[in-house]
Amino acid sequence: MQTSTRISPRARYALPMTMNPLHVNDVHSGLNLTTVSRVEQPTSIEDLVAIVRAVSEAGRSLAVCGSRHAMGAQQFLSDETLLDMRRLNAVLSMDMERGWVTAQAGIEWPALINGYLALQRELEPKCEPRWGIAQKQTGADALTLGGALSANAHGRGLAMPPIVHDVESFTLVSAQGELLTCSRHENAQLFALVIGGYGLFGVIATVTLRLCPRVALRRVVRVIDIDDAANAARRRIDAGFTYGDFQFDIDPNSPEFLTKGVFSCYQPAIGAIVPADVHELKPEDWELLLELAHTDKSRAFTLYAQHYLATDGQLYWSDTHQLGVYLDGYHERLDARLNSPHRCSEMITELYVPHDRLIDLLHASAAMLSTRAAEVIYGTIRLMLRDDETFLPAARDDRACVIFNLHVHHTDEGLAHAAESFRLLIDLALERSGSFFLTYHRWATREQLLQAYPSLPAFLACKDARDPHHVFSSNWHRWLRDTLAL
Repeated sequence: MQTSTRISPRARYALPMTMNPLHVNDVHSGLNLTTVSRVEQPTSIEDLVAIVRAVSEAGRSLAVCGSRHAMGAQQFLSDETLLDMRRLNAVLSMDMERGWVTAQAGIEWPALINGYLALQRELEPKCEPRWGIAQKQTGADALTLGGALSANAHGRGLAMPPIVHDVESFTLVSAQGELLTCSRHENAQLFALVIGGYGLFGVIATVTLRLCPRVALRRVVRVIDIDDAANAARRRIDAGFTYGDFQFDIDPNSPEFLTKGVFSCYQPAIGAIVPADVHELKPEDWELLLELAHTDKSRAFTLYAQHYLATDGQLYWSDTHQLGVYLDGYHERLDARLNSPHRCSEMITELYVPHDRLIDLLHASAAMLSTRAAEVIYGTIRLMLRDDETFLPAARDDRACVIFNLHVHHTDEGLAHAAESFRLLIDLALERSGSFFLTYHRWATREQLLQAYPSLPAFLACKDARDPHHVFSSNWHRWLRDTLAL
């Protein structure tokens, strides 16, 4: 009879690091192909601690990944260990009185939501679950809780700070292999560094998340011009609406390019009964819309607007309405259908500007993108309240957030064109007292980085002080140090 022996992390790291090199990449852009020496997938907190200690004792480094949607290379490190957290995916406990859920950091949003709903139905079987998440990233659901904290993500809340506001505490495995509890009262500086710290200060093991009351929402949909959007958003907030976004026209041949859009908002509907099924687009409908966004942008926007207008008045739960559809591998299928001579994908950037500079930004962006023939595949506008809790905030004041998904050809010329387009978008935001999301790509200049994030040198100094041997690192971290010449 054969038996298998599990090799301890310490023994594994006594072996050559290039035994079985693996290739990894990000899901959405496909622009971060990286060779790593091995992939570790811990299944317990003890295993996680042992892996970090083994890497540290071997004098090596590691990067931490979740579901691999990040595009700025903050989740990969060439020729080193990749720590994949997705097997640490359990919901651990539920505090029904305070509305707190504790889960392992590798859990993805659908499993977290299903887990806390099941716990509530078990604890209070005679009533509907009364707690739900306040926010999550939009655009995809297969994203980990730890990744949301590492990026300090935000959702479509009309009057919400980013997710740091929803975090009660978390546990962290440090570069020294210690398991630490971090909150606003315990290891407070680490709390501020780790949330929005892109995995550089340790690996998040568990998270205690503050939920909010789970209520029925009614969707209200209008197609409006951007000139009315700011006033419309204020009216919605004053009327008690809690969620909303504006998804703009992507057709550069339209006089309303970027300035007309579908404005969808959600208002609490106390006492309403949420149906089990609502009218939603099927995956094949989304696949068609994505193809049209590349080939017939006018029709894509028309069909999208028609669908959303048809859902006006529908009822949803405040947590599950935030779930959506992401089509894995859609661009490979699209490239094949369109007979593309090379690989293509989309890349994202997100700009933050004061509310009174939003219209100006959109007009300037439309002119620049049209002049450069840069293809917008998808774009949306959201609101975000200031972040005054993390060390490296994307928005130090209340901001309007504009997200651009641009089409990128995977050729030298195509990448150079995309990089310059994104740099010009960043310049437009900076000229309007704005900033940009730090890790969607590595195309920002040193001057842009320091103007938007003046605390970056201090952030890296804290990193070096807490992890002098760079046990936790990434290709983004290395690029940032090189770009800032630190």
